[in-house]
Amino acid sequence: MKGKVYLVGAGPGDPELLTVRAVHRLRCADVVLHDALVSPQVLALVSPCARVTNVGKRCGTKCISQAEINSLLVTLASEGNMIVRLKSGDPLLFGRAGEEIEALKNAGIEFEIVPGITSAVAAAAAARIALTDRRCAEQVLLVSAHHAPGKPGPDWRSLVSPHTTIVVYMPGHHKDIAEGLMQAGLNGTTPCVLISKISLPEELAYQTTLGTLRDAPALPAPSLLIVGETAASPLLPEFKSAELRNDDSTLAAK
Repeated sequence: MKGKVYLVGAGPGDPELLTVRAVHRLRCADVVLHDALVSPQVLALVSPCARVTNVGKRCGTKCISQAEINSLLVTLASEGNMIVRLKSGDPLLFGRAGEEIEALKNAGIEFEIVPGITSAVAAAAAARIALTDRRCAEQVLLVSAHHAPGKPGPDWRSLVSPHTTIVVYMPGHHKDIAEGLMQAGLNGTTPCVLISKISLPEELAYQTTLGTLRDAPALPAPSLLIVGETAASPLLPEFKSAELRNDDSTLAAK
C-alpha cells in the first residue's frame, strides 16, 4: 500500500506562523524531509517517533541532489509512509516543488500541498509595509537573485515597471542589484529595506535607498530585500541614516 507525501510550508521560522494543518501533518508524519532553512522551533513540533532528515542546500553546497530527493520521496511513499516534505516559507515559491510534484505524479504517488506564509509577506508584516498600497504600488514582483551557475541573473529591464513593489529573495550582492535596478529606470532615492531572520528572535533590518544600497551591511542569512515607495510608508519605524538600530522597535534585533 502506497503512502502519501505532503509538501508543507514551514513559514519564515516562527512556529506560531504555521497553519493548523501544517502542525497536524508534522505531528502525524512517519518521515520528515526538511530544508536547511527550516527553524529548530518548527522542527520541535515533529513527532518524536518520526524519522527526520535534512535534505537542504545552503550557500551552494548540497548534501543531496534534487534527483535524489525526488527518488527518496517516491521510495519512502512506496513503502507506505506518511511523508512531510517541509519547505521554508511556502512550498510553491522558490522551493523546487515543481520538480518534486512531477516525480510524484509520474510514480503515481498521492500528494497534498499545505501552503505556508512566504518570507515576503512575513517581512512586510514585520515592517508594517502594505506591499500593494494603492497610492504607490499596483503590483508586487517576487524574484530570486540567486541563480544556477552559468545562468544569468534577473533581467531587471524586463521585470521592473513603475508603481511596483519589488521583493528580492536571497539578495546576495547588494551592489549588483542596486546597479541593475537603477539601470532599469528606478531612481536612486527609491526606498529599500533589508530584513534578516524574519519572525525569529534574531530578526534584524536595515533601511536605506537604492542609491546607497551598495553600502548596506551583509545581514545574516536568510534575508530579503524590499524595494519601492511602499518601503517609505509612515507606518515603518524610522531609522537613522545608514545605521542599524538595536533597540526594541519592530525591525530592530529582538
